[in-house]
Amino acid sequence: MVASSYNAMETVKVSPKFQIVIPKSVRERLRITAGQKLQVMTLRGRIEIIPFRPIRQMRGFLSGIDTTVGREPDRV
Repeated sequence: MVASSYNAMETVKVSPKFQIVIPKSVRERLRITAGQKLQVMTLRGRIEIIPFRPIRQMRGFLSGIDTTVGREPDRV
């Protein structure tokens, strides 16, 4: 399941210890569980939080993708 890039915006507050709570609706939509690792990065002045998925869990996520690539005759 891939979550839509544009959903209703949620607001969170940073605690004095610089912690935030991920809203329940977001946790459920992205299937985030307690103790799960998240990757945090900055991108163009914003914070991106990405659920870390073990490589085993990613198996098959590209099934059905079109792998045909146009090639030049000398590259076949």
